Amino acid sequence: MYRIKAVQSPSLRESLFVTVLIICIISLSIIFVEAAPHVPLIISLLVLCVYGIFKRVPYRLLERGIAEGAKSGMGAVFIFFFIGILIAAWMAGGTIPTMMYAGFQLVTPNFYFVIVFIVTALIGLVVGSSLTTIATVGVAFIGISGAVDASLAITAGAIVSGAFFGDKMSPLSDTTNMASSTLQVDLFEHIKNMMGTTIPAFIITLLIFFFISPNLIDANFERMANFQTGLLKTGLIHWENAVIPFLVLLIFSIKKVPAIITLAAGSITAIGIMYLHQSLSIGQLFGTLMDGFHSDTGVEAIDALLTRGGINGMLFTISLVLLALSMGGLLFTLGIIPRLLVSIDHLLNRVFSVVLASATTAIGINVLIGEQYLSILLTGETYQPRYAKVGLENKNLSRVSEDAGTVINPLVPWSVCGVFITSVLGVSTLAYLPFAFFCLLSPLLTILYGFTGWTLTYTKQNKNFTNEAIVGE
Repeated sequence: MYRIKAVQSPSLRESLFVTVLIICIISLSIIFVEAAPHVPLIISLLVLCVYGIFKRVPYRLLERGIAEGAKSGMGAVFIFFFIGILIAAWMAGGTIPTMMYAGFQLVTPNFYFVIVFIVTALIGLVVGSSLTTIATVGVAFIGISGAVDASLAITAGAIVSGAFFGDKMSPLSDTTNMASSTLQVDLFEHIKNMMGTTIPAFIITLLIFFFISPNLIDANFERMANFQTGLLKTGLIHWENAVIPFLVLLIFSIKKVPAIITLAAGSITAIGIMYLHQSLSIGQLFGTLMDGFHSDTGVEAIDALLTRGGINGMLFTISLVLLALSMGGLLFTLGIIPRLLVSIDHLLNRVFSVVLASATTAIGINVLIGEQYLSILLTGETYQPRYAKVGLENKNLSRVSEDAGTVINPLVPWSVCGVFITSVLGVSTLAYLPFAFFCLLSPLLTILYGFTGWTLTYTKQNKNFTNEAIVGE
């Protein structure tokens, strides 16, 4: 039934105890100690190993479980390497800076919150990082809102909504690649499938911000002008820098070329254009691809926005993915997750119940542990067999894991994203939460679609599945 076979059958009480213990170790470490997730994950791995040895499970089987868990993430690891290269190339080649400059051109005093939402969405889409977008462009918008006496809470809600829309739909996003790789779904097929819930959530959010936006006729947009001036001074702003590499990426995506080849083509195109405007030695180029692009304009906000990418820049995410999947492998090997699922197995016999359970699990992991990566990884690994049982394709689960996983993290005050956003924007999580409409709508829509069957895709042999109970259940 599961990709990783259990070597024992623990009791339900035992499985619950181990699960709660692991959740406590990770959540308390992240919330109160403010530790990076890696250390509590390693501690959790050790705890699971000690538990397995206590249960007289041979160590070689525990080691095999760790290796099998990590093995499932190798596709994502290679994609992350190429994402780091692409970001570095697009920064150095001027692709991302030019797109950012074009986005700022959209800002006007009218429909202010709509513009904040759209600009952060566009920049999040091309950067592929919600937190980077929030820490740079988001800070600029917060400064403007303070100067023109616009609501900081609503501004923060618009920033978070736009940044996480961009993060969710960007082929450069680590969470998007993680969700598709974990469930072995083609990256661009995953993004295309997410449009079913994401585009309606985007449109509804846009309409809400349209109606609540003030008209800031006499607004002082000096800080935004300074931001644009700083981008121009980099010498990276040229229309061909943005258009050509983006078109290459778009064409390869439409042609459904494998993600690694597509990312490589986008990187090579940007590097080629870069040499039209500047000259770097091969050593300098390789250094940029390895360590990322380093901006040195002297403007702190600009440098913070543009300094990123490279293979080294992805190692944090790669190590986290491998550790989280290794822990998941042990949880399956020791029979803990299978035992928990057996206890609710009689409830997971309809399409809606499976979608609801997986969405609730993704939300629950975010709330209990505060980690979006784990919510994606564990939800995908746990519910894949159940989706197959009710005849749903894996891309349905990859969409649910993002709809109820990726975008929920910034709404949790003690989560990694929630703490970061509050510290950067100076607006509390609970203050902007009611206005982060996109993040609130995404899980609601994915659950609604599970109930109605809208946009769900079934395996060829199970096209006639509905929300009726499975025969024989």
